[in-house]
Amino acid sequence: MAGAIASRMSFSSLKRKQPKTFTVRIVTMDAEMEFNCEMKWKGKDLFDLVCRTLGLRETWFFGLQYTIKDTVAWLKMDKKVLDHDVSKEEPVTFHFLAKFYPENAEEELVQEITQHLFFLQYGDYDPSVHKRGFLAQEELLPKRVINLYQMTPEMWEERITAWYAEHRGRARDEAEMEYLKIAQDLEMYGVNYFAIRNKKGTELLLGVDALGLHIYDPENRLTPKISFPWNEIRNISYSDKEFTIKPLDKKIDVFKFNSSKLRVNKLILQLCIGNHDLFMRRRKADSLEVQQMKAQAREEKARKQMERQRLAREKQMREEAERTRDELERRLLQMKEEATMANEALMRSEETADLLAEKAQITEEEAKLLAQKAAEAEQEMQRIKATAIRTEEEKRLMEQKVLEAEVLALKMAEESERRAKEADQLKQDLQEAREAERRAKQKLLEITTKPTYPPMNPIPAPLPPDISSFNLIGDSLSFDFKDTDMKRLSMEIEKEKVEYMEKSKHLQEQLNELKTEIEALKLKERETALDILHNENSDRGGTSSKHNTIKKLTLQSAKSRVAFFEEL
Repeated sequence: MAGAIASRMSFSSLKRKQPKTFTVRIVTMDAEMEFNCEMKWKGKDLFDLVCRTLGLRETWFFGLQYTIKDTVAWLKMDKKVLDHDVSKEEPVTFHFLAKFYPENAEEELVQEITQHLFFLQYGDYDPSVHKRGFLAQEELLPKRVINLYQMTPEMWEERITAWYAEHRGRARDEAEMEYLKIAQDLEMYGVNYFAIRNKKGTELLLGVDALGLHIYDPENRLTPKISFPWNEIRNISYSDKEFTIKPLDKKIDVFKFNSSKLRVNKLILQLCIGNHDLFMRRRKADSLEVQQMKAQAREEKARKQMERQRLAREKQMREEAERTRDELERRLLQMKEEATMANEALMRSEETADLLAEKAQITEEEAKLLAQKAAEAEQEMQRIKATAIRTEEEKRLMEQKVLEAEVLALKMAEESERRAKEADQLKQDLQEAREAERRAKQKLLEITTKPTYPPMNPIPAPLPPDISSFNLIGDSLSFDFKDTDMKRLSMEIEKEKVEYMEKSKHLQEQLNELKTEIEALKLKERETALDILHNENSDRGGTSSKHNTIKKLTLQSAKSRVAFFEEL
């Protein structure tokens, strides 16, 4: 009894020691996950768990977002999860999203998972999968863009599929990077907009991004009126709804603006601090962690390149094997047809030979019969001569009969000779038919004994010294890769980089061609104000040099820019 009580007490003690938990749902850009979190967990504990689950190391670009009364907010790392103003109904939902954007995606995004999280839609073209109509359910273009051009969905699909097929075989990470390089040059890339007022009460938009703070006209979110890069800003703070920006140059007065809500100021401050830290971090030497990630990324890239080369060689060999198989099947079918024709010819030859032999036998018998009749006629003539009547009339009649008998004998002799010659000709034809039959049998024998497949162990052609060797074993392919030193690896990476730049340039040219091709179908009357502003920026070269546009806006002194802001 005492033991049972002790056991229950121990069980109750263990039950009390178990930490209380709550359920959290994390929504990423392509999946959902649920975790059981301890009540005492802070934002960093949950964020680190999500990053570990995703295998993400470049954590500084991302955050956990939630919504408070139609206002976006981000989970603070040093604050308990449940202390945030979030719904207490389980599961508590957060969105794992990019909070900060790189200035240059190609240089800053090291991990492939980081790049993939910034861009989540791509696959290689496969004609057996991507058949006509495969884009019908894909929302690849906004409806506003579709309505802007005088093109049917079928026309869009035809053009997109043609370009998609042309880039078949391009690696996913390369394609995603090309997409991000185009996106990062767009005017609104990575910009968070907030409604503000300056001291005069003028309604403006504040844009916060990786480069700095930008002031926009509410009707034009594409081209800022003035910009302040992060390296010119010393301090940012707010009090209630008023925000204060202190320039790096202490001789310049601070400038202030007001936002609509206190919550908005908190969000602005978070974004400013994070973007400012990343801005300064980019301009310093890489940390040891980033150096290690870049080294691992280079090694992984080289490994994947070798793997792609191996797969490409394997694919090429399989395609060649399939072509060889098809050729052998074609040749086998052709040889079967030839054998069938030879058999038919042989049968016809045998039938012809039999007919000729029968005809020759008949002709020979007829010749013998004619010779016998000729002999009988000759005997009859001799008998008639011996019994000839002496009278002139009888003699004349006898002479006439003798003459007729001689003529008949001559004709029969000629017919006998003709029949004999015909019999000789038939014998010759029979001999030729049998010779043709012999040749047909010989050809059929050659066809049936001819080897159908090439030798199983051909001597392979020597491979170039820079290509890894491989062995063909049965139906499977095995590869023996040679070890490569770092110098060769570096050369391979450099070569790949040059090829990548050439492909990137070619892709840009193709995009320009596509833009020119569909421009004639654009419906000008459906263009929005932002479309018109974007086109004007493109004509001035603004879209292709967003950094240059911001740089031009900062050519004036910070003092004059602050004064300009105050007077807006």
